[in-house]
Amino acid sequence: MSHFEALKRMYVSAPINQFFRPTIHIEEGTAVVRMVVRPDMHHAAGAAHGAVYFKLLDDAAFFAVQSLVTDVFALTSTFQVHLLAPMVEGEATATGTVVHQSKRLFIADSVLEMGGNIVARGNGTFMRSAIKLEGVAGYK
Repeated sequence: MSHFEALKRMYVSAPINQFFRPTIHIEEGTAVVRMVVRPDMHHAAGAAHGAVYFKLLDDAAFFAVQSLVTDVFALTSTFQVHLLAPMVEGEATATGTVVHQSKRLFIADSVLEMGGNIVARGNGTFMRSAIKLEGVAGYK
């Protein structure tokens, strides 16, 4: 099984994704996460809660980074979200791209779209951990 396939399996098997039910496509230095935004993800004013935006943006950026790190688990160390428009219902797509990497530090950007419009942007820093990737639940 390839590294990208193992990452996809790890992602899909994470308990949190039983609720969100996203899909993911991973290539070297990029990841695309798709998810249907449903009413049970809304805040009281009838649109997606900020946690939904964060999850999509962070997941896309994180897996773009993890695609380049094959030995240990990467960790999000900071992540900034810019909310631009509400999401109500439909498919949302987040695309993450690594924009900088050094031995231990990675920076990745992500863009969240719905209905052909950009609804949010994210940017994060990620670091290599001491956790062996082979030991992470769902990987391999």
